[in-house]
Amino acid sequence: MKKERTESLVAQALKNIGNDRYKLDNLVFARVKQLNAGAKTLVNMDPKRHKLVDIAIREIAEGKIDIDRIDERN
Repeated sequence: MKKERTESLVAQALKNIGNDRYKLDNLVFARVKQLNAGAKTLVNMDPKRHKLVDIAIREIAEGKIDIDRIDERN
């Protein structure tokens, strides 16, 4: 996995969801809840070594999670 600056990951994540910061915030929040509840990561990042927010942003930036595919289980 290549290292990227957080700013470029956020920019790519925004681009993937139509440049809507509100949607990005909600999507990151929903994904962090899933990861915190034990969901497996969709990228090669260890949740014990990386922040869940960083993992969620990378998943969105790489197109592995989007607003239509997030499945909140409360």
